[in-house]
Amino acid sequence: MTRHVLPGEPPVEITLRRSARARRFSLRVSRVDGRVTLSMPARAREAEALRFAAEKAGWLRTVLDAAPPRDALGFGVTVPFEGRALELRPAAVRAVRVEGEAMLAPAGAARLGARVEAFLKLAARQRLQAACEVHAAALGRDFARITLRDTRSRWGSCTVDGALMFSWRLIMAPPEVLDYVAAHEVAHLAEMNHSEAFWRVVRRLVPDYESHRRWLKRHGTGLHRLDFGAGRADD
Repeated sequence: MTRHVLPGEPPVEITLRRSARARRFSLRVSRVDGRVTLSMPARAREAEALRFAAEKAGWLRTVLDAAPPRDALGFGVTVPFEGRALELRPAAVRAVRVEGEAMLAPAGAARLGARVEAFLKLAARQRLQAACEVHAAALGRDFARITLRDTRSRWGSCTVDGALMFSWRLIMAPPEVLDYVAAHEVAHLAEMNHSEAFWRVVRRLVPDYESHRRWLKRHGTGLHRLDFGAGRADD
């Protein structure tokens, strides 16, 4: 994927994504964070794709203007953590940590967003690793590795070689929701589909999974509300 900036007022950043399945150019504006993706056939020319985007510039800016703003991270902002709303406060601490109903960070910390994001990623990796190990053991299966990303369209995935991927923002959800997503992806180690057999495996691992699935549908978009202003490199 490559990024380009569509000139104008305001400029619009567009991510170009080649797809072997694409038969035409298409633009998508994420309802989660406003990112613009232009999908294009694998052999199409970038110049043609950018001309297509330029023709749709007015529509793009209209959609982006109508999107709800994201909240920039800063002291005093509420940070969801394991289903709890914690106020981010400055404190005499060396690293980000949770105390009571507050999330504490070093006062005057440089790159505050990056520090808080790193704390959330570490907590997410620890919880997801533990949950996946429990569910994989219950199925008698092994997974290859766990990767964390800041994905917009899915909370997790499983490849045919047993590699599991999760959104690190799951640490913001209640623990039982994170556990359900871990079980969902581990279940794919046994059933690489969404058949009735797959959902039977999920129910075996998490009998009340349907309530957690509904929670994500209702509240999942809100987990993307905060903009940490940090790099978006995969972990």
